[in-house]
Formats: sequence, structure tokens, C-alpha cells
Amino acid sequence: MIGWGTYAFFWQWRAAEREQGTAALPLTDQIVRTAEAGIHLFQICDYPPLESMTDGELDAVAATAHDRGVRLELGTRGVDAPHLERWLALCERLDARLLRSMVHRDDDRPDAREVERRLRSSIPRFADAGVQLALETYEAIPARELAGVVSAIDHEALGICLDPGNGVSILEHPRDVIDACAERTIAIHIKDFTFTRNPGWVGFTLAGAALGTGLLPLDDLLTATRAAERDLGLVVEHWLPWQHDAATTIAREIDWTASTTAELRRRGL
Repeated sequence: MIGWGTYAFFWQWRAAEREQGTAALPLTDQIVRTAEAGIHLFQICDYPPLESMTDGELDAVAATAHDRGVRLELGTRGVDAPHLERWLALCERLDARLLRSMVHRDDDRPDAREVERRLRSSIPRFADAGVQLALETYEAIPARELAGVVSAIDHEALGICLDPGNGVSILEHPRDVIDACAERTIAIHIKDFTFTRNPGWVGFTLAGAALGTGLLPLDDLLTATRAAERDLGLVVEHWLPWQHDAATTIAREIDWTASTTAELRRRGL
């Protein structure tokens, strides 16, 4: 199932804040636009305003999604039990059936053994609530270690959110990440990326690219995870750099989302 999320709208709600100090494009509007595009999955991921919303505001988000036939997922960072419990409560309030997380927050960096210990105490609560916890592949922990943690716990409420590009910064090849994690994948982030040389030929920049123009091995990703057969959520994201002004940046973001969605639909997803 193709999904959009707050990372597909990143500059649309952040650009006004960057230029004028005011937020734009409320969460409910993002959900409405998602539904209008015929997309029925929306992931609210790394979206700071969510944690400060009132019960009434959260109920409005849930009602907007329900009324338009959009399934919600949430995304946070960290695996300590109190943090996961707070986010599980948000999942229950918003009727979200999946929570994406990362193994650490900026102030908390447990190793793989500690991650496993913490998760063993939290996963039964997720199972009771009917919510899956998807740990994302990224540079803080090698993909095979992350897959090892998930395999060791071996619970249907725990899996991997597969994003093959995130481990490039620790020299993990995207295909190796896919191979290590495909079997335990329960969610996927779809974003393309590329390297370009910096001016003066000193170093490189890793940044987003329109789907199909970069280094994401999309065929390998879809084949290894059997995304269509398993009905995995394929959430569209971007690593879109700022394009000098809000209008240009937002226009490109909208274009990338549309072209990514069209390509996934072309593949029957």
C-alpha cells in the first residue's frame, strides 16, 4: 500500500516557519491532501507538534483520517519503556496500528544488547494494544545488528522499517541493508538519493533525488520484501535540500511526491 507522510510534506509545513517564523499546513490539511490524491495511508513521523496537541486537536486528526478513509501510522525516536508507552497511548488515541521508532534519541544511545532488553519489556504491551513497532534502519546501528535484535525477540508485534539509504553514512551498501532486513520488514520508507561532488572537488554531498534518478535499488527492495504480496506500507519520503526559496522548494517537493507515487502505481503497488 502506498502511503504519504509528514516527510512528504516537510517543506510545505516548515517553509513558512523558516522564512516567516510561522508554521503552515496543519496536520489535518496534510491528511486531506493525501486522501484527495487517492492515498489511504499517512505516517505522522518525527512531527514535533503532535506531542503538544490537546486531546481535542488529536481527536480532530483522528476524525479527519477516519472520515476520509486514511489509515494512520506514527513515528518517534527511542526505545526506553516510558517513551514507548507515551507513544503507544498516542497510537491508541489516533487508532494508529504501527509505530515507527529508532533505537535512540539524541540523549540516549543504548547498544544492541540494551535495545533488546528494553524492547522485551515493552513489546507485550504493544501486542495487547494491537500495534506493531517498526524499528528503522539507520546509521546508529548496523542493519545486521538491528535485524539480530528483532530476530532474537521474534515477536509479531516487532519488525523493521526498512530505509536502505540511511546506512550509507556508515558505509553500508543499500543492497546489504535490504538483504539483512527484508525478512523482518513490516514497513518501508521510499526515498531516492544520490552523491554529488562538492565545489572544488573536495568531498561529496549525499542528498535526495527524484525516484528513479538516484541510487535507490528499488527493484531489489520490492523483490526482496515482496511488498505487493505482503501489503507493506510504502511511505513516500524525500531528502530534498532547500532550493533557495520556499516557492521553488515546495514546488519540487510536490513534484517528487507525485512522480514517486506515479511510479509505485505503475508497478501495481
